[in-house]
Amino acid sequence: MTKFKVEIIGDIAIVKPPYGVTPDIDEAARFAQAFLAEHKYVRSAWLAASPVEGPHKVRRLVYLAGERRTETIYREHGCSFKVDVSKDFITPRLSYEHIRVAGLVRPGEVIINMFAGVGTFSIVIAKHSEAKVVHSIDINPDAYAHMVENIRLNRVEDRVIPYLGDAAQVVSERLMGTADRVLMPLPDIALPYLRYALLGLRDKGVIHVYLHVHASKGENPEEKATKLVDDNLRGLGAEWRSLGSRVVRMVGPRFYQVVVDAEVVRKP
Repeated sequence: MTKFKVEIIGDIAIVKPPYGVTPDIDEAARFAQAFLAEHKYVRSAWLAASPVEGPHKVRRLVYLAGERRTETIYREHGCSFKVDVSKDFITPRLSYEHIRVAGLVRPGEVIINMFAGVGTFSIVIAKHSEAKVVHSIDINPDAYAHMVENIRLNRVEDRVIPYLGDAAQVVSERLMGTADRVLMPLPDIALPYLRYALLGLRDKGVIHVYLHVHASKGENPEEKATKLVDDNLRGLGAEWRSLGSRVVRMVGPRFYQVVVDAEVVRKP
């Protein structure tokens, strides 16, 4: 019997097979039907048939049970987010990270979120800090449309500014030297985009770098991530110091998502 895991987003269940396992659809459907029968507040179930991938951060879903829809309202930290789980990336497993970073923001800060998705990080920061403004960028047009809607839904139009486009281009053309803090919550491309995070900062500031790292037995994933950040920032000519790091979540066997909070003390 396959040991499925379930991630609940709003009233939709995303059923996940074990890492590297191709599930039997009929078995997954039976599991989903039983799950919905037990959890009445969940109205729809879909199989995660691929990992999250590509610049739009989406996965392939297969219908299993309940209502045949992929739109829902997801809530965390007093904020509401309209999301389409087939077109947008969102996970409750980042909920603590959203509020953690919001708690680090000082009054009056200008923030750039380079990979904002439907606006979870940006809106939680706007609602739970005294940031002056959050520049919120995403390349996925579906996620961007929901971000615009979520900004209105949470009444933060005066403090969260949405941008549709590639973060490198948006920062280079519109946001150079504007930010006190930069968020990079897209591990697959964070390191290649570090140069644009530096461009976005004022003379100094903080970059939250999210990475995926493998760590064998006896290896420390935080140390590996910190070294990657160090090699890349110093390679770009920046001086920095670590304000800390943490494992955000496991994404596979000995495969971790890690955040490094990097304070840049001198730009190139």
